[in-house]
Amino acid sequence: MTEPCLATIPGCGPSWRAVWRSWKASGREGEFLARLTDDQLDDFLHEWRSWARASQWPPAAAADGAPWTIWLMLGGRGSGKTRAGAEWVRALALGRPPAARAPTSPIALVGETAADVREVMVEGVSGLLRIHARYERPRWLPSRRRLEWPNGAVAQTFSADDPEQLRGPQFAAAWCDEIAKWSRAEEAFDMLQFALRLGEAPRQVVTTTPRAVPIVRRLVADPRVAVARMTTAENALNLAPSFLDAIVGRYRGTRLGRQELLGELVEDRAGTLFPRDLIERCRIATAPTLARIVVAVDPPASAHRTSDACGIIAAGRTADGRLCVLADDTARGLRPAQWAARALALYHRLEADALIAEANQGGEMVRSVFADADSSVPVRLVHARRGKWLRAEPVAQLYEQGRVAHVGAFPELEDEMADFAHDGLSDGRSPDRLDALVWALTDLTQPDTQPRVRRV
Repeated sequence: MTEPCLATIPGCGPSWRAVWRSWKASGREGEFLARLTDDQLDDFLHEWRSWARASQWPPAAAADGAPWTIWLMLGGRGSGKTRAGAEWVRALALGRPPAARAPTSPIALVGETAADVREVMVEGVSGLLRIHARYERPRWLPSRRRLEWPNGAVAQTFSADDPEQLRGPQFAAAWCDEIAKWSRAEEAFDMLQFALRLGEAPRQVVTTTPRAVPIVRRLVADPRVAVARMTTAENALNLAPSFLDAIVGRYRGTRLGRQELLGELVEDRAGTLFPRDLIERCRIATAPTLARIVVAVDPPASAHRTSDACGIIAAGRTADGRLCVLADDTARGLRPAQWAARALALYHRLEADALIAEANQGGEMVRSVFADADSSVPVRLVHARRGKWLRAEPVAQLYEQGRVAHVGAFPELEDEMADFAHDGLSDGRSPDRLDALVWALTDLTQPDTQPRVRRV
């Protein structure tokens, strides 16, 4: 029997892999782990070379054969792309090949929002604080948005919704996470390029679930970018079996499944009312002054985990008739009292003027659910008398006329919009987010009612 590797320093990754497989094959995993010292166990669990898949390892070159400056990882949900991005940053900071021959610093960490950077890239289960062995773990200074390694390397965190943060600092490397969800993706990414000016060859890793938005298309088409694709199934050993059974089983073979599970860049569906280019043209960073705000709800028929979601969309209208999509609080698996509370919370947060609810699935029960939760909120019930396509067509015309703006990005809603054609969504699901959007924007095109007085 091969004995456990006794090296206590990083670098015996291949030995760890071989030894672990040998002991595991004989059913003696517990004995193997019991024989390791605390330091050996720490190294064993954190030696990335022992566990990384080929798609998670830095590529040799870009598509054009030259050394890459951008490594784009397109991965399905739970495919391990966040772990791969964090491990690349770790290797840079510690100066480990093939990422670096010497510690590389400073490093920019850019996520969709400040909360996403903190909760996913830094503190998440695959984040930077979790993947380091104890003796090499960086110190996290949240008030300074800064990570400091024992060897002096540093990383700074940034929110993509504030590109101006990237004006001034300079870096030797960067990690961008979920760039397809950034509301100001082009602006933030371009600002980052100006900041990558230290060292001989600044590099960056971009990890994202693929969505056919301009920034992702731009990177995929660039021959200087090294593109890696990962599927959810490749990482099955690290995922809950219930997740695989429920999610993979439900979405296998669908357009959404190709994007979210296979990591494919899925273009607009033929015949869609809402092409992505149309949606991208209507994006703005902040909402103008609004004269009226509504929250629209498309209730589900049941509250099971696999039931339709409860579509909850907020939108507003300016005094001159421009429309703005403000929020998507859609949720799945909620009981009536829960989705009512969620919609009412959004109503109060935005100081809305009315709550619009489709009554086809529950009739007056829908009104009573809201009344039980908060009888002060005006609820208007609407009934669908025409098909979803016919109801959505006038709304699509509003987009084509440039009368609708999206305040920020709403990835799930926009995916649903781009996938909606004459026969509904490609996977047969109910377009709950789109239904709620249609009700909200339709209401806002109706004649004025007395607006609610808002706090100043």
